[in-house]
Amino acid sequence: MALLFRRGAALAARSFRAAAASSSSTTVHRLPAAGSVAGAGEFAPARLFILENRRGFAKGKKSKDDRGDTVQAAPDIGPTVKSAASSQMDAAVIALSRELSKLRSGRASPGMLDHIMVETAGTKVALNRIAVVSVLDSHTLSVMPYDPASMKSIEHAIISSPLGINPTPDGNRIIAAIPPLTKENIQALCKVVTKSAEDFKQGIRRARQKALDTIKKSASGMPKDDVKRLEKEIEELTKKFIKTADDMCKAKEKEISGS
Repeated sequence: MALLFRRGAALAARSFRAAAASSSSTTVHRLPAAGSVAGAGEFAPARLFILENRRGFAKGKKSKDDRGDTVQAAPDIGPTVKSAASSQMDAAVIALSRELSKLRSGRASPGMLDHIMVETAGTKVALNRIAVVSVLDSHTLSVMPYDPASMKSIEHAIISSPLGINPTPDGNRIIAAIPPLTKENIQALCKVVTKSAEDFKQGIRRARQKALDTIKKSASGMPKDDVKRLEKEIEELTKKFIKTADDMCKAKEKEISGS
């Protein structure tokens, strides 16, 4: 290869000197185009050698874009799954709290009247939206309507509720005395608390199962350690909310029994 290159170069040099010597004018002789071999005469061997070397170099050179296939990491679904599960479980606990507040206990509580619907101006509205309920003492509630004209409707709604309260008008407000619960009432209410707790804990467990199903669908694109860690975090989250629901119900049973 080196010998061929030297011969080609020598031939090219001799041809160039001969052409320069024979030319008595200032005419400029242009070399044939780099891509054309035909008509190149003596330059052909050298050109062929140079072209072949260039082609060989181009074949051997790697493109900057030739980096091989890249494996994209799977997105981290952990925060999204935990956030959705936590939100659903929290909603179940809030709903349980509202349900328990409707249950009457031997102690006066403003939340006792929240579920009572009052018919006014042809529509039914929650009592706590048209009146202010406050505690006068441990056995007495005060109901102050925003509109005095709605007093009769509020009084009728309280009497019609299953709370067993007989309110009495007192100027621009209504006084609602909370009678003590009987033993039978206490037992019945505690059963209601237990049932309510179980119903809403089912909502927490459904949120747990939904989260685990989501993790299972995405498990093929996640490391096994990440899957196990995320499942464990969902289980811990479930236990936390279940405990919160149990504690609320125990507190309500204690309130009902008066102990």
